[in-house]
Amino acid sequence: MLEVLGLDAEAEAIYRWMLANPLEGIIVLVSRLGLPEERVRAGLDRLSELALIQPSTRQGIGFRAVGPETAMEVLLARQQAELAAQQMRVEKSRAAAAQLIAECSSLRPRGIDSGSEQLDGLDAIRERLAELARSAQMEVATFAPGGAHRAEDLEASRAPNSALLDRGVRMRTVYLDSVRNHQPTLDHVGWLHSRGGQVRTVPELPVRMIIFDRCKAVLPVDTSDARVGGVVLSGAGTVAALCALFEGVWNTATALGSTPKCEARGMPPQERAVLKMLAQGYTDEAIAKRLGVSPRTARRTAATLMERLDARSRFEAGVHAVQDGWLPSSR
Repeated sequence: MLEVLGLDAEAEAIYRWMLANPLEGIIVLVSRLGLPEERVRAGLDRLSELALIQPSTRQGIGFRAVGPETAMEVLLARQQAELAAQQMRVEKSRAAAAQLIAECSSLRPRGIDSGSEQLDGLDAIRERLAELARSAQMEVATFAPGGAHRAEDLEASRAPNSALLDRGVRMRTVYLDSVRNHQPTLDHVGWLHSRGGQVRTVPELPVRMIIFDRCKAVLPVDTSDARVGGVVLSGAGTVAALCALFEGVWNTATALGSTPKCEARGMPPQERAVLKMLAQGYTDEAIAKRLGVSPRTARRTAATLMERLDARSRFEAGVHAVQDGWLPSSR
């Protein structure tokens, strides 16, 4: 019955028997269940690993089973942590795939792959984006990393955004949480929202990206400097994967006007993102760039988290975060 929660049949039988017979020891347990002693001990090891049994203070008993309510909470919490870890791996894989697609597309000889189009320089990118925006009929979905945007750039984007919204094109944009502290960006987002555009924020974004009508996607060829060049991708499989990446991020993002929800131990999402990057070995400068904040802010946040975790190194901070339940195990 409990296999779905990670408990095999023999371990479940041992747990149930211990619940029903709390005063009996292992010797009686072996004889009553009819299992070899080594298998009973293996089951007890599994129950101990899952924290479903604890050492007993009664002499000769060895272990006692925790109550079923507590046991189910433990099993469900463990499964939720495993699911969260798997989701983190999936999102990390999607982000890595998006970056690989963009970077490798720039290395292909022109004309060999009809599913990609190379754009050299900022002017070429802007011209092609304008063409794609004019031809869009249904939706424009955007990842806009980089933190606060320049006021003049935001002002320049209003005319093309107005044209899209006036035609009934759905606009969904994901910014970084850090823009919530930048008034010009907030003013622009407020204007966009008043016209029908949808805006959400997340602590970090995997890549800069714009998807038009779920059939063409524009990504930078150099993820560290989007001005160098871009690539327009139109291969059905590639664009479908990038759409899945967008939807995964969009579904976990927070609508502007709502406060990002704190997670484990009351930790804000941005702090949790910093903690993840500390565990992955990111420098303060890399963290700052991913979050769209200053290196000083990233350094201060990292130092505060390491102090709270009583960690002397970034690696140790990651280990303590998993052990203390701040981050799910990656196993």
